[in-house]
Amino acid sequence: MDVFEKAARVRLDPEDEYMHPLEEARNFNESMYFNLFEAVEKPMGGWFRIGNRANEGYAEMTCCLYLPDGSVGFVYGRPEISGNDKLEAGGMRFQVIEPFKQLKVEFDGQVCLMKNPHQMADPKKAFSENPMVDCKVEIHYRGVSPMFGGEPVNEDGSSIEQKAEEAFARGHYEQHISGKGRFVIDGQVFPIEGFGLRDHSWGPRYWQNIYWYRWLPMNFGRDFALMASIITQPDGKQHIGGMVLQDNNYIGIEDVTIETVWDENDFQKELVANIRTADREYKVEGRVLSLIPLRHRRKAPDGKRLNTRITEGMTEYRCDGKVGYGMSEYLDQIIDGKPVGREKG
Repeated sequence: MDVFEKAARVRLDPEDEYMHPLEEARNFNESMYFNLFEAVEKPMGGWFRIGNRANEGYAEMTCCLYLPDGSVGFVYGRPEISGNDKLEAGGMRFQVIEPFKQLKVEFDGQVCLMKNPHQMADPKKAFSENPMVDCKVEIHYRGVSPMFGGEPVNEDGSSIEQKAEEAFARGHYEQHISGKGRFVIDGQVFPIEGFGLRDHSWGPRYWQNIYWYRWLPMNFGRDFALMASIITQPDGKQHIGGMVLQDNNYIGIEDVTIETVWDENDFQKELVANIRTADREYKVEGRVLSLIPLRHRRKAPDGKRLNTRITEGMTEYRCDGKVGYGMSEYLDQIIDGKPVGREKG
């Protein structure tokens, strides 16, 4: 993306694990995201996000749990907030115990329990036809890798100027992690211990400022993991990247192509990712085990209604003879009822 291309260097300090000063841009966002998957006989996992939009007076809070029987517990809210001093909203709380090493995720609230998570394509119907049940989550995370990313800055360390109305993030980093804890859903306890990925972003953001993207975080164990992404702008310009974790080191990804098999709803159900680093090529095959479609809508200044769809798939991956788990997250703007990246990746 443009902010990376203009950067003289990328800065990342332990202090970046904590909250950043609230900027003037109305669409300033500071968010953290965590996922976790356990490779058991019937895989399970989940992901959690809080995104503070303090200048707009609310946070985006999401909890999504993929259960062994194929059902999904999901809730999304926009609880009111008055500042950007913590990531705690709507019953969810993120804590940094030790920067880059230990973090904690907690949730205490209710989720919509769906046997068919595809129903969330129509949220009003999904929430009215499925039960809301009590849910508690507690997960302790530990970093198993170096950090990847940071904030692109000028040579003197100053921030790069962005047009807030065109931005998606000023700073962003990711890390592969291990996690241990439990989900308690409608009184049933689901212990979980496995691997995942987390990220942290800050700066102005509109979800509609990316035309489409494909984000594939995956884990094959403590010593082998990948994250591959393709981010596409409306003019067709792309930022392709990611990393491969091997022997506690990250190797940068230089190129990615993704071939997707779509279902009748234009949701991803299978994929093949061809990933190239400076050293070698990786062929990764993915099979979506459970998927929930989400949406984000916004009215543009000219009155036009903008509709973004994000399909969140818990995915089984195969690479180099290993089996792993993670997400396939596909974001598309919806135009004339179709995802704009449908024929491209």
